Amino acid sequence: GMALIACDPTAAPESPPPSAGDTKTRPRDGAEMVYVPAGEFVMGSTEDDPEANVDEEPEHTVHLDAFWIDRTEVSNAQYRQCVEAGDCDEPACWDEDDVNAPDQPVVCVTWDDAQAFAVWVGARLPTEAEWEKAARGTDGRIYPWGNSAPDCQIANHANCVGHARAVGSYPQGASPYGVLDMAGNVWEWVADWYGRDYYSYSPASNPKGPESGVSRVLRSAGYIDSGYYQRSASRHKRGAHLKGHSTGFRCVREIGEGGGR
Repeated sequence: GMALIACDPTAAPESPPPSAGDTKTRPRDGAEMVYVPAGEFVMGSTEDDPEANVDEEPEHTVHLDAFWIDRTEVSNAQYRQCVEAGDCDEPACWDEDDVNAPDQPVVCVTWDDAQAFAVWVGARLPTEAEWEKAARGTDGRIYPWGNSAPDCQIANHANCVGHARAVGSYPQGASPYGVLDMAGNVWEWVADWYGRDYYSYSPASNPKGPESGVSRVLRSAGYIDSGYYQRSASRHKRGAHLKGHSTGFRCVREIGEGGGR
């Protein structure tokens, strides 16, 4: 009878919540995602930082809910699955040999292309704040690995190689959570509209960028760009319809947003 529906008192207890740097695999495309716990971090730069651009100021404390973020940039192999499913458009440069290897980051994608892939895998693009926390952690470091300027062993920048390398090729450059290529390799689309003065009025909790804008934000910097651009607080903008040979993206999922534990 109805008793069969009752809860089973011998059922396994809820598994413990994840901790910083824990990983899980996203079923749809096999991406490895890394856990960034809830809490505060320092975002932006101070006005006495000689390298800081005015759009990185003021430095401010932001509280974010917990989220999972892709350990690496989305690869051509991952993106191809979405193209073959009929839910993503094929990048225009897939016939070019220096960008189309399966393990290289997908590039030549618009913001809408990135968004379409994120939806297909049951995720979304990171907010600017989520991206920056995953890159620099909670101790205000300048780069993912710390405060020392990048070299050719730690980040694919300043034409060290001259093209994007396979995603995750620089384990020494890992962020405090173990996220890779948060400096160098390719630029990454994030969710937010770009607002030059957004930090002067952004909310202290889970900021999502201005309500509207002309350009979307890019983070991370590419394989051509110098160390100045590779700083975790560095912000850039691009028209959402544009695509380039050094612009890709990665995805995030919130807890409770289909992200599970």
